[in-house]
Amino acid sequence: MLPGGWGVMKTTAWLLAGLLLPFEAQADVLTGVVTTKTRAGTQPAPVVVYAEPLGGAAPARETKPVTLSQKNKAFAPRVLGVPVGTAVSFPNDDDIFHNVFSLSPGNAFDLGLYRAGASKTRTFATPGVVRIFCNIHPQMTALVVAAPTPWVVTTGPDGAWRLDLPAGRYKLTAVSERAAAVTAEVTVAGTSTAPALALDESAFVAVPHTNKFGKPYPAAAYKQP
Repeated sequence: MLPGGWGVMKTTAWLLAGLLLPFEAQADVLTGVVTTKTRAGTQPAPVVVYAEPLGGAAPARETKPVTLSQKNKAFAPRVLGVPVGTAVSFPNDDDIFHNVFSLSPGNAFDLGLYRAGASKTRTFATPGVVRIFCNIHPQMTALVVAAPTPWVVTTGPDGAWRLDLPAGRYKLTAVSERAAAVTAEVTVAGTSTAPALALDESAFVAVPHTNKFGKPYPAAAYKQP
């Protein structure tokens, strides 16, 4: 190696890093707010928003496992948005048995009965809206949105949301457990604001769901403390 060669190599590397890092770190930002029409005296349900690129397929990316726990006979969080292919674990943090299942087309599953302290996992390999229940406790419900894109987020209590994604044109979808999904198109360049996404929950009426056998829950299940 020529004298001073190592120093030249280091200097060149740092120069390249200086050129590459701003490009890689540059984040185009899309923000927006979902508004929800509700019945008087009711709070809107959490909403999942995801962005699909127009003119091309969404890039395949490695997903990270997430957790949807069972505690105090409830799922937490109640609403979860994940990229398709995500493994979701369902730990039983109660001191009783639970049986997580779904009858949603394309994502039906049954984790079976398992005790306190145990955990089971389900990978959501098919895009779709998945309604999840417990076969023992009918009050336990959750919604998992397996989005066909890595850019997915759940709104805050005020309906606000943010996605960091490459510049381009996208189709936005907003999904709630109480309203029909709505969509909009947006062009992202730098810091952008999404068009209005408005959901209507005012006609929503909660109805009893069936157990994993497609049958009504026994009356005693609704009387459990």
